[in-house]
Amino acid sequence: MTTPPWNRLRLRSNNEWLLLERLRLEGPASRAQLARDSGLSKPTVSSALAALERAGLVREAGTHAQSRGRVAVLYEPDPRAGHVLGIDIGRARLRTAVADLTGAIVSRTEVRNRGRSAGAVADAAVTCAEQALADAGLSQTDIVHTAVATPGVLDRHTGRVRYAVNLPGWGRPGLIERMRDRLGTPLSVHNDANLAALGEYTFGAGADSHLFVYVLIGTGLGMGVVADGELFLGAHGAAGEIGFLPLDGVPASGAAPRRGMLEDAVSADAVVRAARALGMTGPLTAKRVFDAARTGDRAALAAVRQEGERLALVVASVTAVLDPDLVVLGGGVGRGADLLLATVGETLHRLTPLRPRVEPSRTGADAVLFGAITTALRAARPLLFERLTGRGSERGPTEVPEMQKTPD
Repeated sequence: MTTPPWNRLRLRSNNEWLLLERLRLEGPASRAQLARDSGLSKPTVSSALAALERAGLVREAGTHAQSRGRVAVLYEPDPRAGHVLGIDIGRARLRTAVADLTGAIVSRTEVRNRGRSAGAVADAAVTCAEQALADAGLSQTDIVHTAVATPGVLDRHTGRVRYAVNLPGWGRPGLIERMRDRLGTPLSVHNDANLAALGEYTFGAGADSHLFVYVLIGTGLGMGVVADGELFLGAHGAAGEIGFLPLDGVPASGAAPRRGMLEDAVSADAVVRAARALGMTGPLTAKRVFDAARTGDRAALAAVRQEGERLALVVASVTAVLDPDLVVLGGGVGRGADLLLATVGETLHRLTPLRPRVEPSRTGADAVLFGAITTALRAARPLLFERLTGRGSERGPTEVPEMQKTPD
């Protein structure tokens, strides 16, 4: 029986995608190696590689000497086929980066967030991104996908961001469309803690973890969960909003706190409040408190110890529900993990018999931005394949959905 043409096209498209992903994940390979790895015939591999090369998706990557003096040509994905843009919007800093299809960052910018309104913050983020594009010698049309990290949870029905309490006015309607229109690129919005978790899983301490939790402690308190390499978002995108966990009983009837109780107790502001209550004076930030603790300041050490004890409560609560094999501490306060980990470990032993590994972030301030780049690439690769090969209607690779989640 003759195979219908549409089936042949679909098989051809699947073969090309299979080989492209093999080259991306495992590195350069020859036709013979690709045939062995994929189970496809050598003529099928040669035909698929030729199509991918014509589309600009793969290129020759050198040669490999074989037996009897033969030389095999090696192939690799062409990183110049397209670029992605990542944007990290925080209360204090705006960070952007442009990366090629291999994930290599070709330019990046970082500025203080001086926006006094939500609209001004959105415009400043776009300006920061435009500078990164200019530094890379690229235009908006070179960007296949843009991923934006923001505090809060994006409501897909209204297009508004909820729970971004540390960016006043950020829930105003039209902000996302404003950014998308100015940038002129496909754009998705994701929660910053989620992207930090994905960035840490891809580039940092979370690699190879089966169930990995990233706790983001900065202006606010958030958490990202990665299970078998995929983000867990919950039914409404709000999984990990641990800042809203209660801490000391139930608030009075009718009370509607601006921030969650646990976030008020564990965030950077909590470190500063504790330090002041213990006698520190002058202009204080969480960083200054940690720096003073490193010099032996007693009030600062006590404030840091209190933070560690409360973080242990966070880890114990999360562990009882999720049973992760690794918890990573990140964000501005998380970068003081050298002072926190001993207290967290000691307190965990008093709180619970469930004790996952607790480690500091290895990606530091770049975790969110790395996660934005990773997410943009996951969306861009199938889109670019469809665009350059014209195979979208046959193969139909799935675009990465928008991912959402907790405060900065």
